[in-house]
Amino acid sequence: MPTRAPAPGAAPHRNDLTASVSVFLIALPLALGIALATGAPLQAGLVAAVVGGVIAGRLGGAPLLVTGPAAGLTVVTAELIQLYGWRTTCAITVLAGLTQLALATLRVARSVLVVSPAIVHGMLAGIGITIAVAQLHVVLGGSPHSTVPANLAALPGQLANPHPPAVVVGGLALAVLLIWPRLPGRGGQWVRRAMPAALAAVALATALAATAALQLPRVDLPSWSSHALPGQPEGPVLGLLAAVLTVALVASVESLLSAVAVDKLAAERHRKGGPPASTADLDRELRGQGAANVVSGALGGLPVTGVAVRSAANVAGGAVSRWSTILHGCWLLLATVLLVPVLELIPLAALAALVMVIGIQLAGPAHLRTLARHRELPVYGATTAGVVLFGVLEGVGIGIAVAVAMTLHRLTRTVITAEEEPDGTYRVRAHGRLTFLAVPRLSRVLAHIPAGATVTVAVDDTRMDHAAHETLHDWRSAHLGHGGRVIMAGEPAEPAAVPSSRATPGALPTAEKARAATGTGGGRDRPDGRRPTR
Repeated sequence: MPTRAPAPGAAPHRNDLTASVSVFLIALPLALGIALATGAPLQAGLVAAVVGGVIAGRLGGAPLLVTGPAAGLTVVTAELIQLYGWRTTCAITVLAGLTQLALATLRVARSVLVVSPAIVHGMLAGIGITIAVAQLHVVLGGSPHSTVPANLAALPGQLANPHPPAVVVGGLALAVLLIWPRLPGRGGQWVRRAMPAALAAVALATALAATAALQLPRVDLPSWSSHALPGQPEGPVLGLLAAVLTVALVASVESLLSAVAVDKLAAERHRKGGPPASTADLDRELRGQGAANVVSGALGGLPVTGVAVRSAANVAGGAVSRWSTILHGCWLLLATVLLVPVLELIPLAALAALVMVIGIQLAGPAHLRTLARHRELPVYGATTAGVVLFGVLEGVGIGIAVAVAMTLHRLTRTVITAEEEPDGTYRVRAHGRLTFLAVPRLSRVLAHIPAGATVTVAVDDTRMDHAAHETLHDWRSAHLGHGGRVIMAGEPAEPAAVPSSRATPGALPTAEKARAATGTGGGRDRPDGRRPTR
């Protein structure tokens, strides 16, 4: 019998308890790995994971969405740390959270979803490529550079002089991440449920490094008493403003898209007989994300977003309420206090391998078939290349420009033809949207129709703007004036219809126009060649 979702404020269900443990085991190594990839203090990742779980989990509008430090903001955060330093980056995170709260107050969460999926997937793919290339240097025992071109240029030298212990540990972590999801049989299924791939990779790599006494960099968690908190933002005002908007928009878009995706996963689970879950309130979710970023930045944590991978694990674990996300944050808090000696045994190469695989997954071709079917690959490719070469904000701007250009190009591709029928009449067809962009083509086609001919105009698309309507009306008046006949087939109605007895020449109902143009319906011809309306 399917489990009923607990009412808001009810005690956690047993499904929530088990799901929270699964998510905690995934989130702990990811929090450290993402902090490593950004160049932030490693404790910042733990702070963000705890705050995202507890604050966003309690205040957000998507009960099953797990919030924490995300790979989607890694490149943005790394760039901010390099430009402004860590304390200013924390302040930017606080301001970005306040911006999200303002957007939630305006109830524009649904509007954020109008961003083309091709741009979102292209942004994530570019971020994934940037992460993967940078973390490959760490797996090889080196240090990454700030840009993808620089990392690619330095890669041959790094491959020629690797650090063997780091390669062994990183290689083991990569192998486990690739093999773990493919363990066969019921035993493999049980092992995967008991220990997620991310935790297994980091645990086995750490065990190897400790057993073999390998000398390589490891996690270093300084005392909480020396943890850096935000300072007054320092830098150019326009640059700081752009940084705040970038963090707020990227975090909002990723969170809301993840919330929609989690709703679909929960609905699919319910259709298969699993427990139900509440539908996301996107404005409330944006408010919860904003509050979490304010608190995370104020406590010296990374910016947070709702993340799809941890949320999918939450749904798969059977979670039925927001208690699973809140509890996973509580387990992370306990780990930061009780497991510090264990965490400091983790080799950085193992965390780098974990984050590199996440980057590859972000850049994966999962969405290419859908984008190709909708002819959105140029937008996707331009956004990806822009993010890789110039940065996230620049790449998204390039993607938007390409999307707008493609939309305008499609609007100009209206096919307009004029064909002579066997009986000597002409038929004009318009396939597509008749907008002002199609007016020159429409005028050229109509100009080649002989004076005095009988013409049937067939308009397939009912969306005709004012410029196209005026062009067709003026030509029609002139053609009728030269003794021709015009039959309008499928002409769209006027936006504001008026009674036929008071209709203007350009706003006749279709039937009246046909009778006037073909000479049927009685009455004396008017000077413009039309029959009067009845």
